[in-house]
Amino acid sequence: MDLQSLTLLVEILDAGNLSEAARRLKMSRANVSYHLNQLERSVGAQLVRRTTRRAEPTEIGQRLYQHGLAIQNELQAARESASSLGQGLVGRVRLSVPSGYGQLVMSDWLIEFKRMYPGIVLDVLFENRIQDLLRDEVDIAVRVIPEPPQNLVARDLGPVRYVACASRAYAQEHGLPTQLDDLQGAPMVTAAVIGRQLRVAAYQGEERREVVLEPTLVSENFLFLRQAILAGLGIGLVPDYVVQDDVRRGAVLTTLDDWRLSIFGTQMFMLYMPNRQHTRATRTFIEFILERARARAAGEVAAA
Repeated sequence: MDLQSLTLLVEILDAGNLSEAARRLKMSRANVSYHLNQLERSVGAQLVRRTTRRAEPTEIGQRLYQHGLAIQNELQAARESASSLGQGLVGRVRLSVPSGYGQLVMSDWLIEFKRMYPGIVLDVLFENRIQDLLRDEVDIAVRVIPEPPQNLVARDLGPVRYVACASRAYAQEHGLPTQLDDLQGAPMVTAAVIGRQLRVAAYQGEERREVVLEPTLVSENFLFLRQAILAGLGIGLVPDYVVQDDVRRGAVLTTLDDWRLSIFGTQMFMLYMPNRQHTRATRTFIEFILERARARAAGEVAAA
């Protein structure tokens, strides 16, 4: 058994199947399968259970995986130490952030981080998909979800507050909804999940209600939704950070403020794999974002 064999085992189990491991390693699937068979012969035991969709470790396979992971992490730490001698912090962080929160809240944080650590490469994806958050070797994902997946580490970035709102011109011409049920018949401007009926959950004390919506304009691009709300196309149902500046200057009015509204969840989480030893660059980035999120939450509490 050698380091290359252990590395292969780690890649297979991290990828979840042989085909994905082959893609990451830039090898053919047959070649990956051959080297795995050779490793299992040398150990004298099956290390990976293969199905048509998944590759899962046996008990001894899991033990060897942990050893291989530890060795990889030590090698990465050694490379970092060698490359950063006499230099500032270096490395690469690949992250996936929601389109709205990423552009309207996190973009300033990311620019500030990059100025502080010019040697760290930030590779930022703006997307909203929930499944396979850490595919394609993404180090960190930020998502609005009701409950974080149990197989990932979840760091709380604070609550997400949705607001029902409209432009001042729309409100003057059509009025604003005063009851939750009024949202059902209103022209709604919001985000939705393709293939799923859109429901807004509303909380008031111990009371919880759900209202089915039939929006007139749907998009995952929250900057576009903001434009549509300002243009008077209907009642917006968006996170408060999308229109907070417009509300402050009076261009947008909110309604149903006694209710706590939610579509996708009420918390923002930072998610990452629990079994990876993060590089110094990734650890520094995680702590930086957590600090900015705490400061933002503290500022909102003080302003309330």
